[in-house]
Amino acid sequence: MLSKNQIKSISSLKQKKYRLQQGLFVAEGVKTINELIGSHFKLKQLYTTESFKIDANLETLISENELKKISFLSTPNTALAVFYIPEIKTVNNDNLIVALDNVRDPGNLGTIIRLCDWFGITDLICNLETVDCFNPKVVQATMGSITRVNITYLDLTEFLEQSNLEIFGAFMDGENIYEKNLPKKGILVLGNEANGVSEENEKLISTKISIPRFGQLQATESLNVATATAILLSEFRRG
Repeated sequence: MLSKNQIKSISSLKQKKYRLQQGLFVAEGVKTINELIGSHFKLKQLYTTESFKIDANLETLISENELKKISFLSTPNTALAVFYIPEIKTVNNDNLIVALDNVRDPGNLGTIIRLCDWFGITDLICNLETVDCFNPKVVQATMGSITRVNITYLDLTEFLEQSNLEIFGAFMDGENIYEKNLPKKGILVLGNEANGVSEENEKLISTKISIPRFGQLQATESLNVATATAILLSEFRRG
């Protein structure tokens, strides 16, 4: 049976400040939890209505009602696990790097992490204003891909200033992506859902690229940032 303190502690992990204080985050769902258990992530405790048959000290069997009390989902799965936030790894500059500038939507970040996994992007850079990758909604949206992408939060402007790689940025008025010869390594910067790349980082971008609109009316204002990421990464890998 879960104690009030356990419920309070787990529930607090919905907020970033408590995740940082405790160095912990929550994952839900059998598939995601199994992916995390089988990776370099370290499990603190698993709360489940059905045994995973792992170390008994790390597994707590609970009722469906108890799961509802700690779950962040409107329809809880059969399990919730608490993991330790891993230590930061060094960024690999020998590959294509994706950099996010103020991306705020958890679903977008989760999808972008999955896209990085799919297209073999080992490093995802996020500025400090980008939504936390250990937000429960982000973790859920990654479907386990968070285990295979190195995600680093830092001062993006400083990182771009110090990099020797070619810096590409996604803009509405950039060069047609379908007409560009693209390198195997570099930095691809994608901006905020509403405002795009910030002014300070725009100044550091060496090549502006764009996905052309083919619709007759040319009325669509912009693409969702995750959708744009998928198209751009596909072109970088094809190129």
